[in-house]
Amino acid sequence: MTGTRPFAPLVDRLKQAGLRPTRQRLALAKLLFDPGHRHVTAEQLHVEAQGANVRVSLATIYNTLHQFTAQGLLREVVVEAGRSYFDTNTGDHHHFYFQETGELQDVCGSDVEVTRLPAPPDGQRLARVDVVIRLAPRR
Repeated sequence: MTGTRPFAPLVDRLKQAGLRPTRQRLALAKLLFDPGHRHVTAEQLHVEAQGANVRVSLATIYNTLHQFTAQGLLREVVVEAGRSYFDTNTGDHHHFYFQETGELQDVCGSDVEVTRLPAPPDGQRLARVDVVIRLAPRR
């Protein structure tokens, strides 16, 4: 039988991350990863899922996004209390946050220089520094 398996790369990606490739996870992974690097809220992904006829609750979307984040497939970017974006780009980078529009834009990791950090507490190591640069229009 010759045919393409459009979900094969996503199945492999989920399995490599230690996640069972359920129908809902695959459908959400396709929405998340097919367009390339992006920033999305759970609510935005829920609207996209409904538009693609993927029947999934908002709670399931949140659970899936947090599972993907825990397994290193996504990065959560908290811009303010109660407002998180999920970033498909897990490489070294930071963000501009446009306060007026609520949009995020990637900033190359090498474009930000943090010159001094406190020593981590005993038994801890520095894992990563995330910088969110908040922008507002000039008035």
